[in-house]
Amino acid sequence: MSGHKSRSLAVFLITGMLVAGMLTATILTKSWSLFTITILGAALFFFYMDFEYSPASAREIGLIAVLGTIAAVGRVPFSALPGIQPVTFMVITTGFVFGPRAGFMVGSTAAVVSNFFLGQGPWTPWQMLSWGLAGTTAGLVRNRWPRPGSAGRVLFCFAWGYLYGWIMNTWFWTAFVHPLTWKSFLATWAASFWFDTLHALGNAGFYLILGPRMIKVLARFQKKLQVELSDP
Repeated sequence: MSGHKSRSLAVFLITGMLVAGMLTATILTKSWSLFTITILGAALFFFYMDFEYSPASAREIGLIAVLGTIAAVGRVPFSALPGIQPVTFMVITTGFVFGPRAGFMVGSTAAVVSNFFLGQGPWTPWQMLSWGLAGTTAGLVRNRWPRPGSAGRVLFCFAWGYLYGWIMNTWFWTAFVHPLTWKSFLATWAASFWFDTLHALGNAGFYLILGPRMIKVLARFQKKLQVELSDP
């Protein structure tokens, strides 16, 4: 346990040094695009290194890979519908059941795998971060409030329809919009309002239809995994 804590501390310190160095470069170049890329890279580095040094078993890693692939496959058929992305709901549900670390890995994996079918690009790392954070925050909510109830979960899924869009809008604003002003910032967010609203409504709808059943199925896998890990 102490070894894991020391490795996590090392990851945190390395991430901090990377952020400090890149932020210094950002201040010197006065580039908001570089600033957002710095935050993105540091966040992804931290989460992946934290998982790398975590005491995850081979079965847990395999389960995360399968869930990430299922979430990715679930995204593809709905790609033609604006804002409707079941992957968000599936990632959040995974985070609720398996915790923040698994939630992030499933979300980031789903982004990479689904974009092999829908197209890779500079948006892929931002989707990895957005869906990863959706899973992470779901796990943190579960840790803080073990039984939020169906209404709480539906509200959480609904909120992440907007949060996902706001993160992606921030990337689009810094990368493609000029000049970078408050007016252009608000205009960028306003332009995606209806897409984000559809995303939020879709997340809530998917949970109402499939959420309780999916949580029961994932909870069974979690119990089996815990039993197998506790066996000598």
